[in-house]
This record gives sequence, structure tokens and C-alpha cells, in this order.
Amino acid sequence: MKVEDLRTVLDTAGGVVRAVDGISFELRKGECFALVGESGSGKSMTALSLMRLLPDAGRIAGGRVELDGIDLLALPEAAMRAVRGRRVAMIFQEPSTALNPVLTVGQQITEVIERHAPAEKHKRRKAVALLRSVGISDPERRFDQYPFELSGGLKQRVMIAAALAVDPEVLVADEPTTALDVTIQAQILELLKKLQHERGMALLLITHDLGIVARMAQRVAVMYAGEIVELAGRESFFRAPQHPYSQKLFAALPSPQGRAGELAVIRGQVPALTRAFDQCRFAERCDYVFERCRQEAPKLIEPLAGHHARCHLREAGAAAPRPIKEPMPPAQAPAGAGSATLLEVKNLQVHFPIRRGVLRRTVGHVKAVDGVSFELRQGRTLA
Repeated sequence: MKVEDLRTVLDTAGGVVRAVDGISFELRKGECFALVGESGSGKSMTALSLMRLLPDAGRIAGGRVELDGIDLLALPEAAMRAVRGRRVAMIFQEPSTALNPVLTVGQQITEVIERHAPAEKHKRRKAVALLRSVGISDPERRFDQYPFELSGGLKQRVMIAAALAVDPEVLVADEPTTALDVTIQAQILELLKKLQHERGMALLLITHDLGIVARMAQRVAVMYAGEIVELAGRESFFRAPQHPYSQKLFAALPSPQGRAGELAVIRGQVPALTRAFDQCRFAERCDYVFERCRQEAPKLIEPLAGHHARCHLREAGAAAPRPIKEPMPPAQAPAGAGSATLLEVKNLQVHFPIRRGVLRRTVGHVKAVDGVSFELRQGRTLA
């Protein structure tokens, strides 16, 4: 897949939002390409643009998205439906809104198989196997359940199973493991790596987790305010990030050796995208800003071989900035905090009956909460 100068806008009451503002990258067969950035940088809107699944207010204002030389943006919707799901599939960030509430999860997986692989004879068997492969226990029973009967993590796993149902060539994964615990997250990431190796599938991984990027990606692109500010191979990116924003992302990571105070933060917010920029978009939050940054928008240059950055500092030939971790005092209890207990929970148990058979007899219970006790004190935060 090749993306050239992609531009996506949203028509809002406050003006035209330039959510994706001229990004370009290539996705190669069998590789994992990570798109990184904080909320509001345009990562998810990029994914929706590639799939042509924009909200009603959204429209693609320019650019090309080529799959084996075919411009997906020029295809009629009927032809795009044959591509979407079969050649290019997507794992959505929020499964609760992506899954159909009036269809069982099994129906939602088998309809993908029926649409794109009608010759498959054992659709239910394949769907159950997919549910099992993404870490869902008792997949035969889950097959006949509705989304509201599943936890957020289980719904996310169902989304992944549906996306992989017909072996797509390109998989767009928008925060695919956000709702999962670390054990299942590791299983899903290993599953995606295994599928890539076996099928040569390309993976566009959208995430804010640099740990996942280090584990999964071969190349990395950092997005900020609708544009790519850094593009590099994984080793080069982690060894010497060239953009001050990327440096700030690393500075915000917790140290494996522990820390005495709070994590470093990036002050301010992503700027509003309702205006055209004639300066560096990161200037107001950058510790290295100088006069040129406020007068001219930087271009994507190549300060290192195969390593691109959108920064005037890099163009000037300066060494890569060092990570900034400003010393911060240890977290203090807020004023008025005391020892008074406001909420006390003792041995809380929540059990759900498992009913089977024609008479729906109870054959056991799911012990969702099984003896939990804690106290919440005045002015304190309990995690």
C-alpha cells in the first residue's frame, strides 16, 4: 500500500478541521508499520481514510491510496466493498460501537466469511476456531452470545477474529490491544506476528504504546497535529529520535529502575486544526524553539540515512536533542486529605448463573467478583 499526500478534512460548526494534512508513507508486504502519536494527532482518522469509512462530516480532500497500483480513493463504493474486509481489513479502536448489538458475535464473523469466501463449507467451525485463536475461552458458547453479554476485552477479541476471518493482505489495527490485560495483549501480538510470518500480511499498527512499537514494528512514523513529523526504521528511531516531540514521548516513559517523582509531561495540547499553519506546529510546546520555527513551517528532511524528521533544528545540522526529564517533586497528598474512610467494601461477590438446556437450568456460576475488600479514604486516590 502506498499513501501519497493524503488530506482528510472534517466540516464542523467551528470550521474545517484538517485532521490529516498531507501525509505520505509506504506499507510493504509482510512488515509492521507503526503510526504513533498522542490523542488528536490524526492517527485514527488516517486509518478511517484508508478504509473509506469516514464519519458523515468527513471527506478526503486530496491524495492517493494505492493498493498494488489501484487507487482505492477512485473506486466506486461497490468495488470498494469487495476490497474492504477481503484485501484490507481493520480492527477498530472501540468495539462497542463497531459490533452490531442485534446480531450474535458468531453471525458477525460468519457474515464476513459468507461475503468474501462463500465457498467455505464449515463457516461455524472456522468462526469458533478464530474465537479460540484470539484467546476466548469456551468459544462454542460465546459464538451464540450478543455483544452486550461480553466484557470490553472479549468484544475487542471478537473484532480481531472478524478482521482476520478471510486472511486480508493488509490489516489496519487501531489500538488493537487497548482493552486487553497484559497476558492476552501478549497473546494477540504474538498471534499477529505469527499471521504476518505465515501469510506475508502487512500490518499498519496505530498505537501510543512505544513498548508495543519496539516489539512489533519494523518502521515507525510519528504523527503530530495531522502530519508526520518523523519517519524511520525501528532501530534508528529508538537509538536516536530526531524530532523534539519524539524525544518528549520517550521522556514521558517510566524508568525500569523506578522513579522518585512524577513522569515528565508535554506541556500544552495539540493545536486546533481549523487553521492553516505557517510555522512549526510543535513550536508552542517545544523546548528547542527558535525564531525560524515561528516564521516558517519545516519540511520533512533526512538528517540520517533512511531517517526523516520535520524540524528546523535537524536542518541546521545540530545533534539530536537529549531526552528531557525535568526534576519534579514527589506526589503530595492534596490539601484536606485525611484518614476518614468514605467508602468501605467488604467481601464483595458478584456471580452470574450459567444456564443450559431447554429448561435453562443453572449448571454453574461465573464468579466475576469473588471476595473483594478495600477502603477509600477522604482526599485519596485508590487505583
